[in-house]
Amino acid sequence: MAKRRNGLSKDTEDIPKAKLSKANFKKSFRLFRYLGTSKWLFVLGMLFIAGTAAVGLYFPVAAGKMFGYLGSTGMNAEQFSHLVSGTGLELLILLVVQGLVSFGRVYTFSIVTENILKGLRTDTFSKLVQMPMTFFSKNQVADLSSRVATDINVISEAFTVSIAEVIRQSIVGVGGLCLLVYFTSWDVAKWFIVIIPPITLIAIVYGKKIRGYSKALQDKISESSVIVSEALTGITSVKAFTNEYLEIGKYEKVTSEIRKFGIKYGVMRGAFFAFIIMCVFGSIFFILYKMLLLINAGELTTENFGKFMMLSLFVAGSIGGLPEQLGSIQRALGATDRVFEIIDSQNEHINLAHTNNLNLNRVKGDLEFRNIQFTYPTRPDFPVLKDVSFTVQAGQTVALVGSSGSGKSTLASMALRFYEPNAGEYVIDGKKSTDYDLTEFRDQIAIVPQDVLLFGGSIKENILYGKPNATEEEVMDAAKQANAYDFIMAFPDKFDTMVGDRGIQLSGGQRQRVAIARAVLKNPSILILDEATSSLDSESERLVQEALDKLMVGRTSIVIAHRLSTIRNADKIVVLQKGEVAEIGTHQELMSNDRGLYQKLNKLQLEVNG
Repeated sequence: MAKRRNGLSKDTEDIPKAKLSKANFKKSFRLFRYLGTSKWLFVLGMLFIAGTAAVGLYFPVAAGKMFGYLGSTGMNAEQFSHLVSGTGLELLILLVVQGLVSFGRVYTFSIVTENILKGLRTDTFSKLVQMPMTFFSKNQVADLSSRVATDINVISEAFTVSIAEVIRQSIVGVGGLCLLVYFTSWDVAKWFIVIIPPITLIAIVYGKKIRGYSKALQDKISESSVIVSEALTGITSVKAFTNEYLEIGKYEKVTSEIRKFGIKYGVMRGAFFAFIIMCVFGSIFFILYKMLLLINAGELTTENFGKFMMLSLFVAGSIGGLPEQLGSIQRALGATDRVFEIIDSQNEHINLAHTNNLNLNRVKGDLEFRNIQFTYPTRPDFPVLKDVSFTVQAGQTVALVGSSGSGKSTLASMALRFYEPNAGEYVIDGKKSTDYDLTEFRDQIAIVPQDVLLFGGSIKENILYGKPNATEEEVMDAAKQANAYDFIMAFPDKFDTMVGDRGIQLSGGQRQRVAIARAVLKNPSILILDEATSSLDSESERLVQEALDKLMVGRTSIVIAHRLSTIRNADKIVVLQKGEVAEIGTHQELMSNDRGLYQKLNKLQLEVNG
């Protein structure tokens, strides 16, 4: 994850900052519902924060006594050493107490935070996996993953560090200003109050503007890196199309913008350093000058001078640190809002207590699509299915045929109830699909997609995904039926072989057969095949097709066909065109229609393959 110059990751910076308003704080209070049994630990943590602030205020007062000894006269070396040692011991005890209290604060808040985050992470992920497919069509996976990871980490940092620091620094800042007036006089303290806070505020605002330019500069540098990466990755295409000049031009344009931003950034940094040197250090020397005059006039003791100096350092540090911590809290409020946006979303009615493969109310597999109309929520003006109707008897194989965008995959998704029709009815065994328990219904359907996604883990774990409580014997039997047993046993680790990210360590044919074994183990009533052999070599295709033929026996099968040669034996072929049913029949019936779309598609494929 790329880091910025100010230490924040790009993902963290991209989280919108919420206003520090009453409404936003009220929303964030929902987090405290996750405290559970940690409520008293939270109270204890707040006491520790008060303790660290109190010690933090007393420490500069005690340290300031040291300056008072500089003006002490009439004491012998032993008396002087005794006083200095006593104060030193006092400071040492304060440091030990501060260390213990700080540890207690961090420890208690860590426990409280982790308890909150555990519940928050679980609820967020639980909600995500129960969301309907329409939700995922509207939201990018990368963004959702960021909410589970980055957003919750931002909330974690706010709870463990920022909230505690804001409270502590506020107490130290306000308390320190009061002590400045108490230990010196208004004539001295007023200079600090009038000069230092405004200068600090200007420095903070100006520093924020500099960070904005830094972000813009880093974005341009990232843009140039993308151009370099793309050009070098696609160097064959660059040279084949003689487009070296084009890539150089693109890169030169970005580097010119980087130069412009870099110079502006440098000017602003230089002005910032000049401001710090002239105003901040100038103000410090001015206050010192005023105080020395008061000391010379006998209106200020060296001890109070020391206390003032130490307190002013602590107060200035607290004031200077507040904006960064408040910014962190604002990011946390924004992150909290985004996380609860997911948690509050309407999810599917998933039965989490359901046990897979019990098949208590097993369906036969009679399917009927009645006048189905459908548009995707992201494209409401573009109808995908228009009055689609056809039936499939239990145990039959129906093939969906048509050009790209005709609605084949949408119908298959509807069969799984990933989407509900805008109009019309999806009927199973004479009963509306919505009358079935969604989890129980999907438990009786299996899908073997064209692009198989295996989960990171072993081959055995991926096959078990079809039936998590299956025995080892059942797993082996499923692998044999899927023509996967032989290649699995050829691996040194056999069924414990790791497949790698998304199954990358297996070939396409091997991934398909693992997916088929998973479907075999599930023993579904309804099977959906999304042209599982279209991207395989001849030998792999033969083995996969053989396994599919065995899997389809006795099951209602919906086959999305791209290679029409693979569906000649289908009981019924539904030809789709622009979301409508153009033809229905067997291979022989459709081929006898000289004007039919199916015959045209067949001839076109024969010409292309020939």
